[in-house]
Amino acid sequence: MGKVLIIGAGGVGTVVVHKVAQNVSVFTDIVLASRTLSKCAIIAADVKKRTGITIKTAQVDADSVAELVALFRAEKPELVINVALPYQDLTIMDACLECGVNYLDTANYEPKDEAKFEYSWQWAYQDKFKKAGLTAMLGCGFDPGVTSVYTAYAAKHYFDEIHYLDIVDCNAGDHGKAFATNFNPEINIREVSQRGKYYQNGKWIETEPHEIHKPLNYPGIGPKESYVIYHEELESLVKNFPTLKRARFWMTFGQEYLTHLRVIQNIGMARIDEVEYNGVKIVPIQFLKAVLPNPGDLGENYTGETSIGCRIRGIKDGKEATYYVYNNCKHQDAYNETGTQGVSYTTGVPAMIGAMLFLQGIWRKPGVFNVEEFNPDPFMDMLNKHGLPWHEIHNGELEL
Repeated sequence: MGKVLIIGAGGVGTVVVHKVAQNVSVFTDIVLASRTLSKCAIIAADVKKRTGITIKTAQVDADSVAELVALFRAEKPELVINVALPYQDLTIMDACLECGVNYLDTANYEPKDEAKFEYSWQWAYQDKFKKAGLTAMLGCGFDPGVTSVYTAYAAKHYFDEIHYLDIVDCNAGDHGKAFATNFNPEINIREVSQRGKYYQNGKWIETEPHEIHKPLNYPGIGPKESYVIYHEELESLVKNFPTLKRARFWMTFGQEYLTHLRVIQNIGMARIDEVEYNGVKIVPIQFLKAVLPNPGDLGENYTGETSIGCRIRGIKDGKEATYYVYNNCKHQDAYNETGTQGVSYTTGVPAMIGAMLFLQGIWRKPGVFNVEEFNPDPFMDMLNKHGLPWHEIHNGELEL
């Protein structure tokens, strides 16, 4: 049905390639590209072994519009699935516009030299993509992505007005390492060490990092200490669901993880500016990434599961209603299917689903859109079919 080009050969890229290869009736041609060609070759070999499908590979520097344009013109994909680094979003979008290629990503843009992420840079491309007749789908992972679609689904079917939204993200897994991040360490540490922020009564309220926390109960897992952090889908959801009075994002962290994080920050290893070492300029957090465990290699010994969902309160037919929709994903199940851990799996599967809906013409319209702006129903149906089944609790205790 269509040709896709996947950029990024990390854990999420690995999942995307495996899931795309499982659906060749839709994805008729598949190309995987990365700065490091050898990583692509390893993934392609594993996909060939598991599915019998041949994946073409290519080398590209996603920081270079010229290299991206050359690759796009050579391969002529209908859609680019960007699972590279968030600070490469704009170069890839620029190359898509130059070559007439549609675009999908899982994380919003953030500058390389500033730990700040927001959608304004990508929303500014709205007129360009609309004029070109191209679709750009933003944030099609799990959070953002599935959590955004969960919210749209709830608004469509169960509420007249959504007033309170709490996105809850629990990883109750154990990878056996003293300290490791579940996705790119550079991006992960930048994200979770920022000041917290949540939306209330039309205003954004900032907090100190990890200032607000409490134990929350997660299905099949039990109570886990959960912390309010800022997460990108809040920005688009409060814009697209203006009845919201409060929106927050909660994530679980173990005390050992937080201790390591504080030490990393205190000794300057979380810095994103250059320092000089032995006459060579290095970025400390990039050096740290090189010595930490590779998130893509955590899966084999990872036990436990994730639980991610939306706890929603609002009004239906004049009465208050609550709704909790969530998915639990076992790390070992993800590894058995794709050779990755659950965090990569829960991000990669939705990217494949969004791409599938685009190629089928279901999620396709000119412009730049967050996923909650599309019809949630076919996406929710595909989650059940492709490895991320969801569960719902109506009018239960939300704890929040």
